[in-house]
Amino acid sequence: MGKKKNQKQQPSASKDDLLNTLGDFTSKENWDSFFTIRGSDDSFEWYAEWPQLRDSLLPRIQQHPSPSSLSPSSSLRILVPGCGNSRLSEHLYDAGFGDITNIDFSKVVISGMLRRNVRDRPNMRWRVMDMTQMQFPDDTFNVVLDKGGLDALMEPELGPQLGTKYLSEVKRVLKSRGKFICLTLAESHVLGLLFPKFRFGWNVCLYAIPQKPSTKPDLQTFMVAAEKESSNELLQIISSFDHSSLACNPNQASGLLEALESENQIRGEYLSGSDVLYSLEDLQLGAKGDLQKLSPGRRVLLTLGEQGVSHFCYKAVLLDAKQQSGAFSFHCGVFIVPKTRSHEWLFSSEEGQWQVVESSKAARLIMVLLEASHANADMEDIQKDLSPLVKPLAPADNDKGNQIPFMTASDGIKQRSVVYQGSSSLTGPVVIEDVVYENTDDDVSHSLPFRRLIFERTEGLVQSEALLTRDGLFDKSVYGAEMKKASSSSKSKRRGALKRNNESSSKMKVYHGYLASSYHTAIISGFSLISSYLESVASSGNRVKAVVIGLGAGLLPMFLHGCMQSMQIEAVELDPVMLNLARDYFGFTEDKRMKVHIADGIQFVRDYRNLYAAGNEVLLSSNGSCKLSDAESRSTAIDIIIVDVDSSDSSSGLRCPAADFVEESFLQNVKDTLSEQGLFVINLVSRSPAIKDAVVSRMKEVTLRT
Repeated sequence: MGKKKNQKQQPSASKDDLLNTLGDFTSKENWDSFFTIRGSDDSFEWYAEWPQLRDSLLPRIQQHPSPSSLSPSSSLRILVPGCGNSRLSEHLYDAGFGDITNIDFSKVVISGMLRRNVRDRPNMRWRVMDMTQMQFPDDTFNVVLDKGGLDALMEPELGPQLGTKYLSEVKRVLKSRGKFICLTLAESHVLGLLFPKFRFGWNVCLYAIPQKPSTKPDLQTFMVAAEKESSNELLQIISSFDHSSLACNPNQASGLLEALESENQIRGEYLSGSDVLYSLEDLQLGAKGDLQKLSPGRRVLLTLGEQGVSHFCYKAVLLDAKQQSGAFSFHCGVFIVPKTRSHEWLFSSEEGQWQVVESSKAARLIMVLLEASHANADMEDIQKDLSPLVKPLAPADNDKGNQIPFMTASDGIKQRSVVYQGSSSLTGPVVIEDVVYENTDDDVSHSLPFRRLIFERTEGLVQSEALLTRDGLFDKSVYGAEMKKASSSSKSKRRGALKRNNESSSKMKVYHGYLASSYHTAIISGFSLISSYLESVASSGNRVKAVVIGLGAGLLPMFLHGCMQSMQIEAVELDPVMLNLARDYFGFTEDKRMKVHIADGIQFVRDYRNLYAAGNEVLLSSNGSCKLSDAESRSTAIDIIIVDVDSSDSSSGLRCPAADFVEESFLQNVKDTLSEQGLFVINLVSRSPAIKDAVVSRMKEVTLRT
């Protein structure tokens, strides 16, 4: 008695003091120590107490559908996981719910609670059990009532692993039409796990528990009630309170409302049939039909893996072949696409993906698109990590349980070394790397090192690519012999090969007489349209005037400069960092026939057009401005305008160029600026045929306009 009296005289500890005493919420030893100190009679309610809970909680439990002839105590089996020494289950028992099982992994607290209730509540059950590994059969309980248990498992630094295991157990032990009632502080990372786990086949409602009268906003307790439906229907989450009237901590309120809005937006996209990412759990619940059966033409975007379950997370596409009547090499296969190729049309577009399915001869193909997070992982480790994740996606008749085969799209690169990595405020992250490709044909150049300029903002787009040779010269017979010799000793380890390649490439220079990028070759081929005009200008001793908008690595202007001695080239580049990189890493130089203007390409053409259209000869300055010329430096109409710029805004549907370069106003300025026999070439890249057709149609319309 004396001990109890002394305890009562002690000032009550604050929540912060208790939390500091406890430490790690997931440690059994810490909880045993905590409950030993507090004792079984000194109960502590971590969240709202019974007077605040009663009016919100009892109706949710009593709403459970059950035979009307049975009383609550005989019809409902209730589980309280992580019960601690809370009086919640005692209050429920006293309210008429007699079939209650309490579990906790602390033997200390279970022993104390059993002693406390054995006389007054003899039918109440108490068991030492880990809530993430419950020892109950499937479909055992009508209600699982959690008061802070999920929150305790979801410490941010530990990740969602324990929370995921616990919620899987909750769903397993609940009967059909059973309810999971979770009392929580509704932190965003907790709701970010809880809401997705109860999507398909669950009716979810959110309630705010009234707070004690307080002089200032405090953390409020919320109740999430998820009812297990008999179908896999997807429903929006309903909240029972006015969002604008929450009187809790502002940060808590904003986090909760943001999580709720985000989840309902995802559910809305699912319901509208949008092309969204499903989880494996969603698919197993029937979100896109029965996965055990092949469904011709089915295409589903999904995520595989999660923290604590696999080493990595993956984005994937499940595709069931459109024609199921033909002969297949296998029922199910996995096709891994490396990050360097995941942006290609063949793997990123729906049309391209169906082509891969057809060529793979698989009845079901799971295409896995690797990302930056997988960059340092070995392909063998990736396959080991993926194997258990893709197994549930195989159809029921998958070659009588044979192992699912893996295929890989090679990135075609044998050696790689990064020579520059930086960033620009205009272009974003930029990488320059030297690579040697796998030699797949007889082209000697494919065995030589190449230098590549990559804009990471556009899914690893290789903006420019240049051949590296000694002294910037190329002799096919000499390099053919050297590459043959090198290939015979290519069995060294990858790291050693990378080091030698880095050493050798550092002694090499960019060869400007070769265009490695196919789109550069396509641009040059357009010159054939005005070949007669170019020859006449050159024979008369005049200069062909060309403007290249978008310098990049400077490879196209340098190629033109070397091949066409009669050409005056004005390169326009918005980002001064690009000019420095072109000079330092790609051998770009300026002279009397090659000038660079740091300017906006659209403004450059507009200014030139305004002055030239007024009948003036124009002087071009290095800062991109146009003004009246003097007698020594004169410029008339431009003969060739090339637009070779990428787009930083993918929402326009254009990868190249930026949308402003295909607007009617710019196209009209180009037309007004070109000479009568002039040529306009634009690098147009879009995955949408409709967008490409619209741009071409607009160009034709401007061209025909008088």
